[in-house]
Amino acid sequence: MSIITVNSVTKHYANHTALDKVSIDVPEQSIFGLLGPNGAGKTTLIRIVNQIIGPDEGEIMFMGEKLRQEHVSLIGYLPEERGLYKKMNVGEQALYLAQLKGVPRHEATKRLKVWFEKFEIQSWWNRKVEELSKGMQQKVQFIVTVIHEPRLLIFDEPFSGFDPINVNLLKEEIFEIRKNGGTVIFSTHNMASVEELCDHIALINRSRKILDGSVKAIKNTYKANLFEVEYVSVPDDLAGFLPPGFTLENTSHNEGLSNARIKLPVGASPNVLLGCLMPHLTIHAMNEIIPSMNEIFITTVNGENPEVSENL
Repeated sequence: MSIITVNSVTKHYANHTALDKVSIDVPEQSIFGLLGPNGAGKTTLIRIVNQIIGPDEGEIMFMGEKLRQEHVSLIGYLPEERGLYKKMNVGEQALYLAQLKGVPRHEATKRLKVWFEKFEIQSWWNRKVEELSKGMQQKVQFIVTVIHEPRLLIFDEPFSGFDPINVNLLKEEIFEIRKNGGTVIFSTHNMASVEELCDHIALINRSRKILDGSVKAIKNTYKANLFEVEYVSVPDDLAGFLPPGFTLENTSHNEGLSNARIKLPVGASPNVLLGCLMPHLTIHAMNEIIPSMNEIFITTVNGENPEVSENL
């Protein structure tokens, strides 16, 4: 079941088309990566889902119903541009924002104490926001985004400004949200985070969706039938041991061990490669080379010949 279904959504700004008939399904209880270069239309789509702006064409379905104002209480949104009242005390502000999201003051106090202890920020309760570093402020904003326990959470560049320890802390919380039945959409340029976190992704470029699906399926689609073989160096030319149609892409040598990248013809089994090499080499390892999401992102976007514009 999809928690969010985007049906042929189009949005224009003056003479610019920010979204052009974009359709996306976000599976329930998943971590979904919304990807694309700057100006692709990601932020516009996020704003439409949050009902900050409306589409010119198309519709959004939320949990099987047409998206309407009442659904706002079931969505948490952490924008890339953070916004806290700098002169207010942290605790006072967190309570205020939690109550705006429908959490009674007594319950909000109880939940906030749990979160402040989890993030080890109890001592910040009576400090003014302006006294905190950017990373500290983002911790507070993360907490007030999730405090009402929404069904859907949307994070726009959630790890910006965090050190590696706090990035891992947030990642653990995102996994916990999914485990407890929530769904997370996050937009990021950090492809390593996409590989680590995401079950599914959609890639938008120049206002159009150009790629979507499960991360595993996409990576399998883009793999090039390329294998890396690690073996004990031998004086003979490795290419001479390969069967017809198998191509030696490159080799490298280091302290008695060598690595070779070999491209197999379509439909060929890696067992055939092993069978040809084993009589001649002492093989330590053989692994298929699967493209990273970063490589897929660059390949796909460059294939579209994008014209990057200002972020919308």
